[in-house]
Amino acid sequence: MYFRLSRCFLALIWFSAATVNAQTNNIPSDIAQITATLMDYIEGTANGEPERLRRAFHPDFSLYTVTDKDSLLIRSGEKYIANIKPGEKNNRIGRILSIDVDKNAAMAKAEIVVPGWRTFTDYFLLLRYEGAWKIVQKSYTWHEISPK
Repeated sequence: MYFRLSRCFLALIWFSAATVNAQTNNIPSDIAQITATLMDYIEGTANGEPERLRRAFHPDFSLYTVTDKDSLLIRSGEKYIANIKPGEKNNRIGRILSIDVDKNAAMAKAEIVVPGWRTFTDYFLLLRYEGAWKIVQKSYTWHEISPK
């Protein structure tokens, strides 16, 4: 029984690692660096730390979403960061759902819950250059949270 359980456990670990990315030789290091970049975004927005957002995002990044009227809304990263007031905390709760890495490119997905208002799903494109991972593009959608 123990042997069978151990083999299943090892297979699960292998499958999980393979779904993260089977093409990067340095997965743990890349995943840790990407996670740190995404946490700069998540915690920077939640805690009013625009400098963390500047560290996470490429200076020319943009944010994309579709409005309720089915048109594309594009916001510059510069304006997005400018709306983060230093030291102004909010009740956003974020978590990373997935990271997919191949060499110097990655995709990631995060969920941001703003209690009593919306749940956002964020999709990120990241690139590693000059020794660091940077978010170069963010697309997102949201769902209203229904009052209970």
